[in-house]
Amino acid sequence: MSPLQRSTAAVAAALAVAVLPASVAVAPDATAHEISHRAPISTAYVLPGDRVYPEGIAADPRGGALYAGSFEDGTVYRTRPGHRVAEVFLPAGADGRHTANGLKVDRAGRLWVADSSSGVSVYDTRTRRLLAQFAVPGDGARFVNDLAIAPDGSAYLTDSARSVVYRVTPHDLAEACGGRAALTVGFDLDDALEPHGPGDFTLNGIVADPTGRYLLTGDMLGGDLYRLDLRTGGIREVALKGGDMHNADGLELQHGRLWTAHNVDNVINRWRITSDGTRARLERTLKDASLQVPTTLVRRHGTLYVVRSQFDKGGPLGDGTPEVPFTIAAVRGI
Repeated sequence: MSPLQRSTAAVAAALAVAVLPASVAVAPDATAHEISHRAPISTAYVLPGDRVYPEGIAADPRGGALYAGSFEDGTVYRTRPGHRVAEVFLPAGADGRHTANGLKVDRAGRLWVADSSSGVSVYDTRTRRLLAQFAVPGDGARFVNDLAIAPDGSAYLTDSARSVVYRVTPHDLAEACGGRAALTVGFDLDDALEPHGPGDFTLNGIVADPTGRYLLTGDMLGGDLYRLDLRTGGIREVALKGGDMHNADGLELQHGRLWTAHNVDNVINRWRITSDGTRARLERTLKDASLQVPTTLVRRHGTLYVVRSQFDKGGPLGDGTPEVPFTIAAVRGI
């Protein structure tokens, strides 16, 4: 059984809820008339293969390429402007990777690929050469999920099984270049989170404040958002108004707004974040069955590119037959 299959009782319950017809937007509480939203959803890119079950996505800040990863086998795809069908950038199982979860491209053109069972691999996007690998230490349960790149070039990765955030600094990367090294813990949130069992999944999406002051990471089980101070190491819960982070998967932060993908709910939320990252207010909610269990998202030129995982159709969260081809959606106006 995949770790995602046993993540939380909340996830299992959510899968049993009937999905609303496509293009219907609803809000989670009595303020629906203020924050419910309709937004055009279309298919931006096609991912070749009949068992892709994509999970992560990343935008290259230096150009128009997007990268998407397969949770099923670790294949990494690259999309390019003018091409509707993505190409295989890194084949399944390359360099011992079994999955491709969180993805990020840093300013130097390095692609970071998180593997839930092992750690993270770093590649040169120009040559596709493996630059370094960082492994989770020890033999215990682990689920490396998502990652963010801070302005100083450090990478931060969530571990949903251990409730920690790992850190890889530019110095660590230089030291490991061409080889393999162990991940080190930057933040341990186990005591800060809502009570949870040893087998529960907690931390998921993570983003970095563009000024370099803090990180934001969501607890998909407890429904909370946490601010991790990069200067002091402090951890504090963000005050949320109008909603929560239950089933929140990938996050995207730009210009004082935070977008969250709530996977089995088929929901995208948009939040207004205060400048110090201590409070967030829900502004808009989009619920649409055509999001097909959105696991993460990235925003470029006003458009959200959303991963349609279909995890409920024969993937980690359910049985059935997926719709082929697997796709990346374009969502505008939210």
